[in-house]
Amino acid sequence: MASSPPRIPHHVAIVMDGNGRWATRRFLPRVAGHKQGVESLRRCVKACANRGVGVLTVFAFSSENWNRPVEEVSGLMELMVGALAREVPRLNRDGVRLHFVGERAGLSPKIVAALVGAEETTAHNTRLVLNICFNYGGRWDIAQAAAKLAEQGEPLTEANLDRAMALAHVPDPDLFIRTGGEQRLSNFLLWQSAYAELFFSDKLWPEFDEAALDEAIAAFQSRERRFGQTSAQVTSATA
Repeated sequence: MASSPPRIPHHVAIVMDGNGRWATRRFLPRVAGHKQGVESLRRCVKACANRGVGVLTVFAFSSENWNRPVEEVSGLMELMVGALAREVPRLNRDGVRLHFVGERAGLSPKIVAALVGAEETTAHNTRLVLNICFNYGGRWDIAQAAAKLAEQGEPLTEANLDRAMALAHVPDPDLFIRTGGEQRLSNFLLWQSAYAELFFSDKLWPEFDEAALDEAIAAFQSRERRFGQTSAQVTSATA
């Protein structure tokens, strides 16, 4: 009997950590690291699409990142607008659908217009869904879902909260990757990552390449996902 091919995670989530440290080690301004991080994201999107990943969700700017130096935040905002202008046509040609997830109140009209335009341009694509979490926090996500249900007069149940979350348009992550050597969630996809397989890479995000992605996928494939069941139950169900 032929063995089934190794399963590819349908939804991969990534905390893209280490841009600033990558730049500092090269005596460059931190924004240079973020620019290099955009190159790494382009590479990762292509690699995920080629490997059959259906959804890629990345943490681009957290709600806590506003506390960084003003010049770095300003540089990140300008980088976002410029990157979208360059990358959206390529992503559209490659069949990638963009979603921007996070609080838009407080963002400049220029940023919001760029986000909306990118979503509208790529809305018909089906090869890969790319969720970019921008001005996002996991606690914010849960709070906004609860507020939405309260406004609608809906009971606060697990199922209703799940439908009200900002990533309700995609299944929960199968594989959660964090680069940069840190081993924490940092307020990213707290609700959605309840059963995600966690993988921590020592590579800084600008260094994260196809081989590093394959290492993370191989680690995912080596694990038994039980979702509260016993190993014997999982084995019996897949036999």
